[in-house]
Amino acid sequence: MEKFLRLYKWKIVGVLIGAIAGFAYWYYIGCNSGTCVIQSNWHTSTLYGGLIGYILPKSPVKSTAKKEVDNQNEEK
Repeated sequence: MEKFLRLYKWKIVGVLIGAIAGFAYWYYIGCNSGTCVIQSNWHTSTLYGGLIGYILPKSPVKSTAKKEVDNQNEEK
């Protein structure tokens, strides 16, 4: 579990911040007419924010995973 959290902590933080930002966007700005696909419902706005939060942060997962694989190959 520690390894998972170490590898994906920035992705998890990004999803949480994005989801909070998506909900805040719906709450404060939103779309009253209901014609806006993303902004009219809190759940779509929150999920979209979480998705953006997952995509945007720079992920150290690849570099860390690559280093671990390189270290394992050197040991053999």
